[in-house]
Amino acid sequence: MDFLELEAVEGLRWSWNTWPVSKSEATALIIPLSIMCTPLMQATELPVLPYDPLVCTRCNAVLNPYARVDYQSRIWHCPFCFHRNPFPRSYSGIGETNLPAELFPTYSTVEYAPGKNTMSPKVNNGSNINLNRTWGNGLSSSSKSLSSAVSSSSLVSSFSSSSLLAGGGGGDSRGIGPAFVFVVDISSSSEELQSLKNELLLVLEKLPENVLVGLITFDSMVYLYDLGYSECSRMVLFHGDRAVSSNQAMQFLNIRHNSQMQPGKTPVISKQGYILPISDCEFNITNAVEEIHSTRNLVSRRRPLRSTGAAISVALALLECCLINTGSRIMVFTSGPATIGPGLVVDSDFGHAIRTHQDIINGQARHHGKSCTFYKQVSKRLSDASVVLDLFACSLDQVGVAELREPVELSGGFMMLAESFESDRFKKCLRHIFKCDDEGYLKMNFDATIELVTTKDVKICGALGPCVSLRKRNNLVSEAEVGEGGTYMWKLNTLTDKTCIAFFLQVNDEHKAQPGSAFFIQFITKYRQGNMRFRKRVTTAARRWQGNQSAEITAGFDQEAAASVMARLAILRAQTCYARDVIRWLDDSLIRFSSKFGDYVPEDPSSFRLSSNFSLFPQFMFHLRRSQFIDVFNTTPDETAFFRLMLNREGVVGALIMIQPTLFQYSLDGPPVPVLLDVRSIYPDVILLFDSYFHVVIHYGSKIAQWRKLGYDKDPNHENFRKLLEAVELDAEQLVADRVPVPKLVKCDQHGSQARFLLAKLNPSVTQESTYTEGSDIIFTDDLSLQVFLDHLQVLAVQS
Repeated sequence: MDFLELEAVEGLRWSWNTWPVSKSEATALIIPLSIMCTPLMQATELPVLPYDPLVCTRCNAVLNPYARVDYQSRIWHCPFCFHRNPFPRSYSGIGETNLPAELFPTYSTVEYAPGKNTMSPKVNNGSNINLNRTWGNGLSSSSKSLSSAVSSSSLVSSFSSSSLLAGGGGGDSRGIGPAFVFVVDISSSSEELQSLKNELLLVLEKLPENVLVGLITFDSMVYLYDLGYSECSRMVLFHGDRAVSSNQAMQFLNIRHNSQMQPGKTPVISKQGYILPISDCEFNITNAVEEIHSTRNLVSRRRPLRSTGAAISVALALLECCLINTGSRIMVFTSGPATIGPGLVVDSDFGHAIRTHQDIINGQARHHGKSCTFYKQVSKRLSDASVVLDLFACSLDQVGVAELREPVELSGGFMMLAESFESDRFKKCLRHIFKCDDEGYLKMNFDATIELVTTKDVKICGALGPCVSLRKRNNLVSEAEVGEGGTYMWKLNTLTDKTCIAFFLQVNDEHKAQPGSAFFIQFITKYRQGNMRFRKRVTTAARRWQGNQSAEITAGFDQEAAASVMARLAILRAQTCYARDVIRWLDDSLIRFSSKFGDYVPEDPSSFRLSSNFSLFPQFMFHLRRSQFIDVFNTTPDETAFFRLMLNREGVVGALIMIQPTLFQYSLDGPPVPVLLDVRSIYPDVILLFDSYFHVVIHYGSKIAQWRKLGYDKDPNHENFRKLLEAVELDAEQLVADRVPVPKLVKCDQHGSQARFLLAKLNPSVTQESTYTEGSDIIFTDDLSLQVFLDHLQVLAVQS
């Protein structure tokens, strides 16, 4: 079973692609029944339909290819609740050879993009239909892969030209766009601030005209700029030692409160000058950014006073007043920790060191708990107002990411850690975020919801990822909650085509399923694009039930998806448990898993075997348990928070690179080849390209480094050597260019200090305890090697 091909069609990776019929049998599988869902995954053939979906009146499921259709009576039977739903009058000509795209067997995923003058589909009996014009992208005039029920000459729904207007539900393309409030730390040094200002000016210059902007700066005070006042720069000052609510902001700024916006309605902005379309205030905000100056006192022996929490609360209160339930982002740019007010991380006195993991574990981080409580409240406000919080932390020291993680993660915000605002990594990331599409709109999505509809024999436990439970219950919601549970619908303030959510489900024993029968799960994702138009993507997936001893259950195990799911569950446990307890839980789960699915003679470890679709899973768990996500030794709380946030939103492929990095070997003997993530893969005459998602390392063997230092790559007689060096650098640059946040590129020589980025991730098969061989590297560690780990696993798994 090719799980990557299935994911390309559905955007789903299932830990188990065939399910047992009872809850007890599902629990015995050890790895939970779960789905890694990428709702907006890019697809080569995605029909975009310019009308509203047809919905079941009982369970709200959308019409899909698995519905049974009675063409004579013009009725469709919902595959989820078996309710009989009549087709509307516009479907009067529907037949076996006349189907709308949502009933095509090959289109398990469709997207609805209703226009302002939305029209329902009409079945056309004419033979000449321009499908590309009718359906948008991804359709051809024939479909050879359709089932026998639909011939290659089948006709699909056609529409009058009025239904294909550029308008979209939920907003005029010439109306109000998304809002951005830039929150700038002016306690940064003058050099850092100048680099940041240059980038912000480039962003402002390229923003679409209907985008709304606001500007806030902060040090010990918070300065809100009045962009509607042109005579001079005018600001409203807020104390940095207190948070600001929306009611207080309305009172201070004299803003009339808008009534709660309804989804799909065009927002009405109160008359004020703090958030304005860029077309109305481009001159004022450009001048304001240019005039920003550093307030850092270079001779002070104390940390700069930063009121980061207060500045975020002011920005949020402003958006709550003006733009509730529209696309909005608060973008925070800071170069140090908060030292005053809500969200305080560390005192300004250098005599107080910033908290470490050990301080947090021992309860000695004085401000950590209070700050996390404050940001938890901020997170709730962000979700209610559909506002995204982005954090750009550029500093050599910690800035308080550990405290800020929850509002950034749950709002789906962007987080970046870098050394400086002058770095190329920061510039590339900021420019990537503000990319525009061919029509000039920002490539951003806002105000999304994901709804799950399942058949009655499946229950919904919860989700892990950048989403918030809306606490909407029905009889499909399980009492057992995992992560954001207690609901069948989740909210995402923003999402991209790579945002991935892990959904957890269970078998409902109240409705006994029959082996061999099918069950269905539908994902309904509604979101607002950068042009403020709403879209709805619907993915309907089907899988089968099987008996407990069925070989199809084991054949349907996706060990890569299972590793990603276990990693998210481990991170969830790590928030409330010690690292050793999380590792013990992973080990116990792996032992029980191996004991159940391994082939062996009891009490004989040498007889233990795992089939091919299980064989890599222990290896994934070995690397996970010693990764920076679980083992926080030698990392700061800020780094750990960043790593965990990224893993919690990345898809299966990206998560696997984080868990078990890739390693490629380049040599003069042939093309690059993948090699084991092991210290034995290091040789003096090869170059290694290492990718751990966060770092890309080019590791030159000692001989290669020596030849490079001697300038052999510049000698025409050593053309192959020059091409070898160029090939690895080009591949490394490609890895760095295609990923956001941009990974750190490290170039190092064998035995050099920078080689630690590679050595820390390699399997320590050669340590100080091993016999030394010429040219080999040694990892000084007491950690177990992969082979010793697997030997122990075999001993424990075969015990009866």
